[in-house]
Amino acid sequence: MSESPLVLRENVEGIAILTLNRAEALNALSPVLFSELRAHFDQIAMEIDTIACVILRGEGRSFSAGNDLKAIQDGEKPPSKHFQAETLDAIESLPQPVIASVQGHCYTGSLELALACDLLVAAESAKFADTHGKWALTPTWGMSQRLPRRIGVMKAKEMMLTGRVVTGSESVTLGLANYCVPDEELQERTLRLARDIVKNSWFTLRADKSLILAGQQKHLKEGLLYEREESPGIGPDAADRMAGFGAKK
Repeated sequence: MSESPLVLRENVEGIAILTLNRAEALNALSPVLFSELRAHFDQIAMEIDTIACVILRGEGRSFSAGNDLKAIQDGEKPPSKHFQAETLDAIESLPQPVIASVQGHCYTGSLELALACDLLVAAESAKFADTHGKWALTPTWGMSQRLPRRIGVMKAKEMMLTGRVVTGSESVTLGLANYCVPDEELQERTLRLARDIVKNSWFTLRADKSLILAGQQKHLKEGLLYEREESPGIGPDAADRMAGFGAKK
């Protein structure tokens, strides 16, 4: 009998739902799980005509407890030295928006995974922390760069230097999450957000994400110029959408 996949995929109304499927290990991020996750995202990147948004979630009581230190101790290795970090880069640059749907633990490596996503919906049970310092480790998957850009340098330093746990409700106040909802509403609220996204032009969704990502690497003046010169213009669905607006009037 073959082992169950560590990452499951379901397609719903133009939305790809990826589920970390190691509930018994709190969805710890083993190298094998990362390889499956990367394969899914590489495939979705080629499906821009059928998939407009991605939800990334974890099965069970936690999104993910973080990097699987036991798998590392047991000798499990990623395909290449920086495979995990490069996978997070691939998620960040995916053409489609990605929503992290987080309940329970979201520690260190899994926080870095969530930070590579565009939006985040937190359950009230969500717990966010950077515990690199607890284990005398240093970040290589993007924590020192993405967390300050998400919540500001001072708050990022506090999280990283103290290792303290941020609750689901506080994550919204910090700007780490978009929403915090009761656990029993997490899946539906995340799906509703994804549905709100896919109602818009998929052409514009991809353009918005690409322009924002590129602009974050530039100073304001350079970013404004980049938008003027690189914005892809009017989408192929513009005429139909405008005609539909006129018909409603």
